[in-house]
Amino acid sequence: MSTEHVRSEIQPREHLDFKLNDGLPRFWHGGDPYKTRFFDAMSVTFPIGERYFISTVRAYRDEIKDPKLAAEVKDFIRQEAQHGMVHAEFNELLSKQGIAVRWGERFLDRKFKWQLKRWSKAFNLSYTAAAEHVTAMMCSTLFQRSMAFKGADKRIAAIYAWHSIEEVEHKAVAFDVLTKVAKVSYLTRIAGLIYFSIEYPLGNWFAVNQMLKSDGFGAWARTKMLLKGAWWLYKPGGVFMPSMGYYFSYFKPGFHPWQHQEPQHHGAWVKAYEETGDPIQAAEVFS
Repeated sequence: MSTEHVRSEIQPREHLDFKLNDGLPRFWHGGDPYKTRFFDAMSVTFPIGERYFISTVRAYRDEIKDPKLAAEVKDFIRQEAQHGMVHAEFNELLSKQGIAVRWGERFLDRKFKWQLKRWSKAFNLSYTAAAEHVTAMMCSTLFQRSMAFKGADKRIAAIYAWHSIEEVEHKAVAFDVLTKVAKVSYLTRIAGLIYFSIEYPLGNWFAVNQMLKSDGFGAWARTKMLLKGAWWLYKPGGVFMPSMGYYFSYFKPGFHPWQHQEPQHHGAWVKAYEETGDPIQAAEVFS
């Protein structure tokens, strides 16, 4: 008997207006430099990272025989492409403010090109499926815990709300291609998660530090911010610690992403967006 829940429909949404042309406060997250740069560092990874994810799934597209999965792959690609476009626009604003963005983009471009060239198709896809699992976990957590975006600029909170909704909608696509088409071993699937789980937090920490440095903060000030930020994220009852069960579920041999239900307010956001066409107004359901 399947333990999967009912899946959310994957709905690509395009031409969203987050009103970024109106300018952006330097520390848009309630004036907090660390919280601002934590999410900014995530944003820098998205345009290039999404292209990489698309490439790893597209590598198996000709081998997909299930029409439903093939349609989901197309919608996955459309959603990921749109995420990259919106975050590229946001990242451009950060660069104009003098934030260290370009070095990260160059590094990630070289990194993912190297992975596609040197790694097997299967392990590249395993990495993507693992990243999608961690991303879905984070997205499910961020807006269930009001502390994550409390005091943040509504436009940026709306970007992450929309991005989170769509990440949850397509969270099983790469995994299904990995297990049903590539048919990788359990060890390969888990190796992708272990690799990503070590690499990503270290990369985010380094990027946040570089951004805070470009803000003019000295080494001691940055160290204090990074330690305080780590406590905010990982303390008992913090932003991410309550979701550790979600994370470790990936290690179960019979795991499937849809064993986790969509996050609270998913349906309310979809309804609000369909009624208003305004992602900023729709994000108010999370407040």
